[in-house]
Amino acid sequence: MQTKDLVIIGGGPAGMAAAVSAYGKGIRDLLIIERDESLGGILQQCIHNGFGLHMFKEELTGPEYAWRYEKMILDLGIPFKLNSMVVDISKDKVITYVNEEEGEVKIKAKAIILAMGCRERSRGALNIPGTRPAGIYTAGTAQKFINMMGLMVGRQVVILGSGDIGLIMARRMTLEGASVKAVCEIMPYSSGLARNIVQCLDDFNIPLKLGHTVTKIHGKDRLEGVTISKVDENRRPIPGTEEYTECDTLLLSVGLIPENELTKGMGIELDGSTRGAVVDQNRETSLEGVFSCGNVLHVHDLVDYVSEEAYIAGEAAARYIKGERVKNNNISVTASDNVSYVVPQRITSDKEKVKIYFRTKNELDNVQIIVSDCENVVYKAKRRKTKPGEMEYVTMAEDVLNNIKGNEISLKVIGE
Repeated sequence: MQTKDLVIIGGGPAGMAAAVSAYGKGIRDLLIIERDESLGGILQQCIHNGFGLHMFKEELTGPEYAWRYEKMILDLGIPFKLNSMVVDISKDKVITYVNEEEGEVKIKAKAIILAMGCRERSRGALNIPGTRPAGIYTAGTAQKFINMMGLMVGRQVVILGSGDIGLIMARRMTLEGASVKAVCEIMPYSSGLARNIVQCLDDFNIPLKLGHTVTKIHGKDRLEGVTISKVDENRRPIPGTEEYTECDTLLLSVGLIPENELTKGMGIELDGSTRGAVVDQNRETSLEGVFSCGNVLHVHDLVDYVSEEAYIAGEAAARYIKGERVKNNNISVTASDNVSYVVPQRITSDKEKVKIYFRTKNELDNVQIIVSDCENVVYKAKRRKTKPGEMEYVTMAEDVLNNIKGNEISLKVIGE
């Protein structure tokens, strides 16, 4: 059995940034394991710009952003395995992976960083009545066909879901000559970034139908059309509002799910809201020496935040390997009014400032963010507006953490 100080599962933006971070803190005996044929993850098919504004202070395409980190990996000589699938990780940190050249390999690691990313929710999770014709794709699959394989998926398009991938693909399909009939969103608000609504829909006169969903699929061999219906406040279709739209392609942009099968197999505690691991401010999970970052932890809207979080995990893993970890606290962080989730869910040290990420449940204006302990309000902040599709954060300094009473704080949002 091989041994390594640090093994990173996943070679996307989170895995690469975590490796660079750990290397910068003195860890040399490390390895990235990636199941794809190249590093970079989903960024390789995201040829649009808008990446890197926070991390590199310039606007990059997805492949350009990925290459920045891949070049760091190559320049530092950080080893990686491609076309290698991790099939099991035991509680005592033994990783089993397989590939064509080596067969089955086991590695005993001192620390592990989980950076497996996320997957798209498919049609099977939606229970839409109808047949099973050709022409129904997840938005990410269509993106890969068009951007990486040069294959056009259709000409008359309806998109279900207004997540960022769906919005971007509405523009991409239009630029390739397709007619995008509508983007349908079951919620009363879009789940994508405001800039993508403007740049991908408004600029191309593509209608966004809020409070609508696809209720039936038509066609036998190839998709012929879909029925679109309005929904009520409980997201149930309203009888009599059905509208038939002719199309040959339906793209699904109905949510991303963290890829946590390996995490579950290790017995790591998961958060029911994020579907990722429960972590502390260092992104350490409930299993000592195992860290999680990126979209496998919670779905981010900006890859810059993925990299930022990966740096935290990489540095923390390096401190753990060196025996420099400080744990002198155990404060639970919970989501309260109008907040769907918080990350991290625990604070285990008061020796450093902590950035708490969160998402709101609704669109709100004139927002107050309030963090309270068992006795008092310990932190307050304001925002002009918050949206469920855009992640927010607050940064709590050391002096705030030192003054917390009890072992729990809650974060709530009040707005109009």
